[in-house]
Order: sequence, then structure tokens, then C-alpha cells
Amino acid sequence: MACYLQPMNPKVDWFFAKDTKWQEAFQLLREIALDSGLAEELKWGHPCYTLNGKNVFLIHGFNDYCALLFHKGSLLKDPQKILVQQTANVQSARQIRFTSAKEIVKLTPLLKAYIREAIALEKAGKKVDLKDTSEFVMPEEFKKALKDMPELKKAFNVLTPGRQRGYLLHFAGAKQAKTREARIAKHVDRILAGKGLDD
Repeated sequence: MACYLQPMNPKVDWFFAKDTKWQEAFQLLREIALDSGLAEELKWGHPCYTLNGKNVFLIHGFNDYCALLFHKGSLLKDPQKILVQQTANVQSARQIRFTSAKEIVKLTPLLKAYIREAIALEKAGKKVDLKDTSEFVMPEEFKKALKDMPELKKAFNVLTPGRQRGYLLHFAGAKQAKTREARIAKHVDRILAGKGLDD
């Protein structure tokens, strides 16, 4: 077995053992990640690499690609222009996407350089300037729900800014009023329980 700067976390092994089309790619990414000296943890069902408990990057996969996702990727210099913003609403995180294991092998020195930069940013305590929640669009349907249900307004206001933004983006993402209303109705109980969209 290879010797890494950090040991493999047995809680994460199942992710790499899964029979998926990205299995080989995931193994290569894990080797690169463990060589970084970061701790390997399991967060959101994915291998996440942390420095003193702070998330630096994670490994995840989709139908068309697998990726390294840097939590503060918007702060990376990205001289090679390989970082991808998943959607227009993602403020901080950026991905490096791969469609084959060969691509990862070819990019390994570059990936290690991006990881070193991400670690340096975390060590320096750099923060991403996020848009304030008030800058996000609040759909009229949700404004009405908050007005009609004071307890909902109170519960929403005590959610973390990230959870508030998650709901606002989800509700505003529906094109039709009927769909927005349905989304709001579906999540009222979660908001009242103090939970975020993905909790």
C-alpha cells in the first residue's frame, strides 16, 4: 500500500469502493488528496479534505464528469483557466472537472499546485466576500407567505445566511408562480424546524 502524508479514513472507503464509471478517477484523486497532507473526512456523503477542521476541497462525481471542488475556489488564481463555477449562483466554490482518469494523470502536477494554493489560502485565513442575503431576490410568493405566517418569518430570520440564500435561490429558480408556491409549501415545515434545504 502506498504511503501518504495523511492516512486513509476508513469511513470514506465505501465511496471509493463503489462500482461507478468514475472509480478509477476517484482513486487517482484520492491519492493526490492524501499526498496534500490534509485530513480525509466524510461530509455530505463525499470525501472532503480539511485543514484544522476547515473544508479545503472535496471529490464528487456526476453523470458527465467527476471533479475536485475547492470550497474557496473563487480566490484561487487559476492561471490555466480550468476552474468552473457550477452555476451563476455559486459564489465561493469552483470545480476542476474530469471526464477520464487519463486527464487526471496528465494534470496531476497542476492539481497539486492548485491544492497547495488552496491550503495556503486556508492557512492565511482568507475569506470569500459573499453577497449579503438581502441582495438575493425574494419571490413575491415567499414575501406573502412570510407576511401571512409570522412564525415562518421568525423561523426564516433565524436561519443561517447560507440556509436563507439556499431557500431564496430554490424558490426564485421556478419560472411559474404555481411552482414557486408549491416549492414554498413543501419547505415550510423544514424552515419552521430550523433546517436548511439540504439538511
